[in-house]
Amino acid sequence: MATTTTNHQAIQNWIEERGGVPATVESTAATPDGVGVLRVDFPYGGRNDSLSTISWEDFFAKFDEAELAFLHEDETAEGEKSRFCKFVSRES
Repeated sequence: MATTTTNHQAIQNWIEERGGVPATVESTAATPDGVGVLRVDFPYGGRNDSLSTISWEDFFAKFDEAELAFLHEDETAEGEKSRFCKFVSRES
């Protein structure tokens, strides 16, 4: 069952517990120093070359600016730790 949160600490804990890091799609940034579309990078077996790791501070600044919420699943149907997550509008 998926749940939604905007709590920064809960989001950071969920991502870090699964070995993820805050990231952005570099090619979507409006400026060279800007933050593009947010993603979570789970670097199992290597990093995704289209993603760039960013600080938690930059991640949450963009998260709040874009009025996003974090939709995530704690466990799979089989009871394993899930890595399912996505960003949705807070109005959803």
